[in-house]
Amino acid sequence: MGEADAETVYRQRLAERQRDLERWSRRELLISWSRLVAVVGGVVLAWLAVQNRLFSVAWAVLPFLGFFALVVVHERVLRRRGRIGRAADFYRLGLARLAGEWIGRGDSGERFRDPHHLYAEDLDLFGHGSLFELLSSTRTEGGARTLASWLMAPAEVEEVRARQGAVAELRERLDLREDLSALGIELRSELEPETLSAWASAPSRLSRLGPVRLLLPMLAVANVAAALGWWLWGWGAAPLLALGLVETVAWLGARSALGATISGVDRAAADLVLLSEILERLEAERFEAPWLGARAVALGRGEDSAARSIRRLRRRVDLLDSRRNPLFAPFALLLLWTPQVAYAIDRWRSRYGMQVVRWLEVVAELEAIASLAGFAFERPTNPFPELVTIGDGQEPVIEGHELAHPLIPDDRCIRNDLDLGPGRQVWVVSGSNMSGKSTFLRTCGINVVLALAGAPVCARSLRLSPLQLGATIRVQDSLQEGASRFYAEIVRLRGLLDATSGSRPLFFLLDEILHGTNSHDRRIGARAVVHAFVERGALGLVTTHDLALSEMASEDGSRMANVHFDDSIENGRVRFDYLLKPGVVTRSNALALMREVGLDV
Repeated sequence: MGEADAETVYRQRLAERQRDLERWSRRELLISWSRLVAVVGGVVLAWLAVQNRLFSVAWAVLPFLGFFALVVVHERVLRRRGRIGRAADFYRLGLARLAGEWIGRGDSGERFRDPHHLYAEDLDLFGHGSLFELLSSTRTEGGARTLASWLMAPAEVEEVRARQGAVAELRERLDLREDLSALGIELRSELEPETLSAWASAPSRLSRLGPVRLLLPMLAVANVAAALGWWLWGWGAAPLLALGLVETVAWLGARSALGATISGVDRAAADLVLLSEILERLEAERFEAPWLGARAVALGRGEDSAARSIRRLRRRVDLLDSRRNPLFAPFALLLLWTPQVAYAIDRWRSRYGMQVVRWLEVVAELEAIASLAGFAFERPTNPFPELVTIGDGQEPVIEGHELAHPLIPDDRCIRNDLDLGPGRQVWVVSGSNMSGKSTFLRTCGINVVLALAGAPVCARSLRLSPLQLGATIRVQDSLQEGASRFYAEIVRLRGLLDATSGSRPLFFLLDEILHGTNSHDRRIGARAVVHAFVERGALGLVTTHDLALSEMASEDGSRMANVHFDDSIENGRVRFDYLLKPGVVTRSNALALMREVGLDV
């Protein structure tokens, strides 16, 4: 399926959802008017029955019964209309991404920004117009965090390959991805994984009161018998009051444990209800990819499946909520309703509580993989990278053909190649101002991020070893931390050097290395840093304005090479082709650019 086909599918589905939305909106309006008519009709009938005595007042009850029935139907219609509206938004955002108009319309992931991360800020992983905003279709906070963690921490080779299989399968399952985006209500602001996990995994406080649980049904039966005896057989209030005294004493002893259970489920139940719709949808799916199959197994099948287990909890919570009904409250008091249902909920938590944490993880992982699948669906020409496993004594490799930046629209994106590996560990990239050096570094880095997250890459092809990524493209000074730009850069370089002792080779991206100091110190420091990386088996790219630094590659031609971007002057204006070429740049455009903006130099 080509990109035009993806656009066609999105437009067709959006038109269908808009028609459905109009139909359900008309239905919702009709029910709203019907509710009003039912209330007015009930009032009129009651007035006629009381004032004119035309008929029994019982007839006035019928419109009010109809009103309450319409309230239930109205709620269902509103939920259905909301789901269709969210499905329409899913396709609108997809079309915006295809048109390059997605910035500012999705989740930017701003909360995941970390200025101390080895590459997240340098490669625009989070924030306005970021990779996360382009990729994410997650609706739970857990899903967003999982996707963010995948971008910030490269996976192992087998995990990457397994995710690739899952992405390839989900890419074609548009119905499922639409449903994941539309089910439930607005989850992102409401589903709190920490609250839910804390409640589910908390130790039971009611288990210490086991004998009380056994006495509750007997006491409830005794209460009912005492109440009937007082009402029907003239026993008087004494038996019921005696039972009430015993139960009050028992309640005081168990109040803390019961209160903790009830308040905990009150906070967590809404999250579980929201989660259940997603789980029910996933339970109906059958997966072929092993990665997806393993998650389906974790959600279970049959009576003990996640969806059915949560439905059972929902029924218990509904029973607990009925205690708030003023008409039922007296009966709830007699039946000891609250503690009995609290014990039932606590038994559910004892059986399934630890599984809730895993269910949340599975839903988060499936949302994250669905985001990558959406990216793959919308860019069908983007291939999956080839992961190369390296053994002891083997050198890492990264070979990319026609690499492109996913955040740059195709009609403005210039593609370039990258070839580092045995015999060539570093490219020293020289070039004039604005010629494309920093963008090339970001292009290479962001494709490595996509590759090691399990996503397709923006390239004709990409072959790479497992790599640890690190960059100094956007290192900033900090007033809060009292650090200059130069100091922040050398601290980052120290971090990159430490990363070379990890389990995977470093792929470093150094932009205008040490340009915050004088040329003499920069030359000595840059040579030492780059040679340290080379000696530790790292691969990388180093950009520079200082042509003297290009001599590093000439001095160590066996492991380094010079490449460059250049420009041309046409009618007094600087023009760039953004194409990478071999060798060292031979010209500078600084004076031409200064004249172009009106400076007299």
